[in-house]
Amino acid sequence: MSPRWMVTGAGGMLGRDLTAALARADVTTVAADRAALDIADPARVREAFAAHRPAVVVNCAAWTAVDEAESREAEALRVNGTGPAVLAEACRAHGSVLLHVSTDYVFAGDADRPYPEDAPTAPRSAYGRTKLAGERAVLETLPGTGHVVRTAWLYGAGGANFVRTMIKLEAVKDTLDVVDDQRGQPTWTADLAAQLVLLGRAALDGTAPAGVCHGTSGGETTWYGLAREVFRLLGADPDRVRPTSSAAFARPAPRPAYSVLGHNRFTAAGIAPVRDWRAALAEAFPALLAAERPAQRPDGLSDGSSALTPGTAGPPARSRA
Repeated sequence: MSPRWMVTGAGGMLGRDLTAALARADVTTVAADRAALDIADPARVREAFAAHRPAVVVNCAAWTAVDEAESREAEALRVNGTGPAVLAEACRAHGSVLLHVSTDYVFAGDADRPYPEDAPTAPRSAYGRTKLAGERAVLETLPGTGHVVRTAWLYGAGGANFVRTMIKLEAVKDTLDVVDDQRGQPTWTADLAAQLVLLGRAALDGTAPAGVCHGTSGGETTWYGLAREVFRLLGADPDRVRPTSSAAFARPAPRPAYSVLGHNRFTAAGIAPVRDWRAALAEAFPALLAAERPAQRPDGLSDGSSALTPGTAGPPARSRA
């Protein structure tokens, strides 16, 4: 029997794709969503580990409401800081490998070249501070078996995100104003899930040293550039997307202006970095379109049933009907 894996936060967008990837790889998996396992509750975590004895734990659970964290930092810290600390202690007690998913928000976002894994951290938001607390807990508790995987700009068919919001808005708006002064790497959750499977297996084999890796797609763009690519894939005119600045959108939490991450640690572990973001988006697009426009006809015409609802991920976009 293959070693058992446990996925926390399995009900989220990344957690779903990771659970599916492990199933395809024929890995015995315990998928625990928020209702099934409160990762910040030591007693519940001890019970889960005693029952399942996982060899690898992948923590996808997180407080991701970036703006709400500014006024509810203690609550965010419980999930993003205390939770990983509790999981790390359980992993140490059971000899388990821990893969902890983190974020680009631990950096200041003021660089002009890709952040290496060992770049100094300097979070500018409550969300970033709480995620950094989780990173430190994992690395301090599990110096030999703890892996922090920072990612950014995630999208997928299994949850609300910027790409799905753009697909939705294209159907109902003539033009969109999208920020063009934030740079990053759009990353498909299915690609990150596959990377986590490779990393977990390498960690079990002893070929992936513990520490920090960056799990983002290759290349880089802005939210404006990503929106234009979504329109192009839809067969719509990309010029309907217009550039604007972050100053046009007042948000409680500052967004990193530069979120491009380097991937040297994956290469050093013998694992190829994630592919270019454009290639991934093209492959992901049919599932994203089906998730956002289920009534889309095969000839590309819509029955008009798409409705405008606010997106919950990515930066805001202004639109004009």
